[in-house]
Amino acid sequence: MEAIEQELRRFVVDNFLFGQKDGFMDDDSLLEKGIIDSTGVLELVAFLEERYQIGIEDEDLVPENLDSIVNLVRFVKTKKSRS
Repeated sequence: MEAIEQELRRFVVDNFLFGQKDGFMDDDSLLEKGIIDSTGVLELVAFLEERYQIGIEDEDLVPENLDSIVNLVRFVKTKKSRS
């Protein structure tokens, strides 16, 4: 497992699942599974901006970028490659 993927999974587990590691796969929808809600998305965005030093614009706030670990990894890598 890649470092970014591990960090993102750890953040989701620690902050939204209260340490419960079971229950979702990396390609599961975090919203559909009820893991995060709209407030959770804001917390996730704040983490991404701080940890990876990337700017996230309003137009970036779409499920294709933020709704699974797989999407998050791809999004972070894309943003980092542009900076």
